[in-house]
Parts: sequence; structure tokens; C-alpha cells
Amino acid sequence: MTSTDQVPAQRGATPARIGQVTARMREIGAQLPPRDGVAVFNRVYLSVTQELERRLRLGHFEDRAATAELGTRFAGRFLAAVDAEATGCRTPACWRPLFRFRRHPAVRPLQFALAGINAHIGHDLPLALVDTCRALDAGPDDLETDFERIGELLAGLEEHIREDLMPGPDLLDVADPLTHLVGSWSLERARGGAWAAFRALWGLRGLGDVLEEAAGGLDATVGMTGRCLLTPLCR
Repeated sequence: MTSTDQVPAQRGATPARIGQVTARMREIGAQLPPRDGVAVFNRVYLSVTQELERRLRLGHFEDRAATAELGTRFAGRFLAAVDAEATGCRTPACWRPLFRFRRHPAVRPLQFALAGINAHIGHDLPLALVDTCRALDAGPDDLETDFERIGELLAGLEEHIREDLMPGPDLLDVADPLTHLVGSWSLERARGGAWAAFRALWGLRGLGDVLEEAAGGLDATVGMTGRCLLTPLCR
């Protein structure tokens, strides 16, 4: 599977389909041990997707249908990676570190969460944006306003991680390697990079092999960052 292979076209996405995504995430969570690295990220992502579903129902977004389309295509890339791993198929490079280290005893839950977010935002989000534009016959300008509103939602993701997965202040100090690891990665910068990558990929959409090469390079680079985030740490 190449990096620019599209999630099967699903036009006219609705919050009900977002509900199908959250149901699938609950199934994944029920099948995995809580300490499994994929389960850790899945729990975090489920909470964000549930909030997206709620905001869609409340009319929070300028283009409800386009945002729902993006939300399902975005989640679909994570779910496709989980299914590929489960069936022994090749997964995108960005997800391989999490699948490889998901049960490592010296990798902490916070690291699993960050590695999953890094893969999903750094790689999956730009490609989901491309897929959405293709499906809706739209362009970047049509999605930008609601992309910023989704960014507000993702900011809550960082807060959720800090509340649930970071050690208390008495445990996380300047001497803890986890302190330095957390400080080396930024969700806000990753989100900005995802939009820039999307704009670049969209500009290459008619160039075939060049687009594939650029998407493959993005996949590999995001995967390299993910591997660093999963460096085993002594307790």
C-alpha cells in the first residue's frame, strides 16, 4: 500500500458515520490489554473523535459535511493501519514503530500516545486532507477555516494527555528523561506541519511519481520521529 492510496471514497459523510468510527475504536479497545501501546493511543483518539462527533451535531463547523468527510477519512487511515497490522500486511512506515514497541516494558504510556499522535497528524492528516479535497472536488481554501476549528479540538487532546498520562509533578522533574522527550515534540508544530505538507502534496497531485515520492518521504520522516519518541526509558 503506497502512501497516497486513498481510503475508499465515501462521499457525503455524516456524524452518523463518525459514530461508526467511534464504535470501531471501542471494539479495538475492548480487544487489547490496557497497557498495549496501540490501546493507549486508541483511548486518546477515541475521546477526540467523540468530541468531534458532538461538535458536528451542534453545528460548530462552517461546512459540516466536509468536516465529517475529513474526520472519517482521517480516522480511516488509523483504522486501516490497525487492520493491516492484524492481518500481517505492510503498514505505513509512520505506524511501524508503535506496532513494533507496543508491548515494550520500558516504554511509557505517554510515549505511546505521542508516537500515535505523531504518526496520525504528521502523516495521516495531510493525506486525509488530500483525499477529502479529491472526494468533494474542493481545494485547500475550502477546508482551511474548519481545519483551524479542528485545531482547537486537537489542543484539547494535548490537555487530555497531560491529565491522564503524565506522571504527577513529584515524579516528572528535570532529571527525568521523559521530561526531555515530551519537550522535544509539539502538537501545535505538528499540526502546522501537516497543513504545509498537505498544501505541498496538493500542489503535486497531477505529477504522479513525484507525488508518490513526496508522500513516501513524508511517511519515512514521520516514522523516524516516532521511533525516537519510543526510545525505551529506564524507570
